[in-house]
Amino acid sequence: MTAKFAGEVVCRLASPMVIALAVGVSGCAVQTPPVTQKEVPQPVAVQRTAQQAVAAQAPAAPTLKRKIALGRITNETNYGQSLLRDRHDDPLGKQVTDLMSKALTESGAYLVFERPDIGRIQAESKLTDTKLNLIGVDALIIGSLTEFGRKTLGASGFVSSSKRQVAFAKVDVRMVDVSNGHVFFAASGAGEASTETASTFGFGSQAGYDGTLNDNAIRQAVAEAVSRLSVEMSARPWQTYILKSDGNRIFLGGGKSQGIKPGMEFAIHTQGEQIKSPQTGGVVTLPGQTVAQVRVDALFGDSELNEGSVASILSGSLAGYKPEQLLVRYEGAKR
Repeated sequence: MTAKFAGEVVCRLASPMVIALAVGVSGCAVQTPPVTQKEVPQPVAVQRTAQQAVAAQAPAAPTLKRKIALGRITNETNYGQSLLRDRHDDPLGKQVTDLMSKALTESGAYLVFERPDIGRIQAESKLTDTKLNLIGVDALIIGSLTEFGRKTLGASGFVSSSKRQVAFAKVDVRMVDVSNGHVFFAASGAGEASTETASTFGFGSQAGYDGTLNDNAIRQAVAEAVSRLSVEMSARPWQTYILKSDGNRIFLGGGKSQGIKPGMEFAIHTQGEQIKSPQTGGVVTLPGQTVAQVRVDALFGDSELNEGSVASILSGSLAGYKPEQLLVRYEGAKR
């Protein structure tokens, strides 16, 4: 047999095998599930810029900052728990508390006062011989991290594979009236963060354990809970109080940082009588009466805690009333 003839025989025998192998590989490749493309979430900076742009388009109105005390936020999940840690050693709960404090402060709607670390503040005040003047608050926020976990999802085929890491967190909070302990509002916030990698024939992106997903999921859950709290608080009447009345000049609490501007008008109401309800056992405040209308002429003060406004009476009279018997409400811009 000549070399030429032997080569032709080998080629004829090999061709079907090559074709079969190619078809088999092709068939496996077709059966491989495709890697789903996920939309990358917008960075926090981009989201914040968009929120500020929307807020700038909203009509100007006072945003009286409520005095909020942030109480305990604990970790009630099994994550991070061990027999070697007591209930005071709660790093995940402290992280949620810090993120909650930061979100409440950055919202611009609250004056946030420390309560979990009040012992450290008192110790520092004693060390420096400084009188600690604690301020009462409108509400106390308490809550917990109720759900937290991670999972890994993946799909693999003959030539390709994908892996997706997902972290999920849920925060439950409630607002408590400090005068009677009544929980008047509760809200939940949930967050999820994920990352995905894919490879073909062993080539492609590879990723190990990503710990930042935990932080991002908790941060999103806290942001959603604070957003719902803010919606509830903003639905309540905007009101402040009279600091002092001097003839036709009225000094009001609240200034520039709370959105008050010269030219704004406010209604002065009497504080309604408080009666204990036989039905619920709670104290019911009866509606007061409008006694005057005032307009802001000037602002004073240099911080959120010492700002005020100087107003003049447009109609009505405050004669016969003490400042503690009255309250100030914003009833919207005059058309």
